[in-house]
Amino acid sequence: MCELLKTEQGARWLGLSPRTLEKMRCEGGGPPFRKHGRLVFYHEDDLRAWSEAQTRRSTSDPGEGQEVA
Repeated sequence: MCELLKTEQGARWLGLSPRTLEKMRCEGGGPPFRKHGRLVFYHEDDLRAWSEAQTRRSTSDPGEGQEVA
């Protein structure tokens, strides 16, 4: 069963700091999140999919759907 995780829990799941996850949420580029009123949650399936999309073969690999500038 997948759960909704608070920012601190989602960050721990990804191996990031909560502050990094908050910054990604504000600037974009992070995993999808859900808002319930003022509360923010991350679904485990969304974290898993976002993490898998970050797969690279080298440091110069821009990733899926991104072009090298």
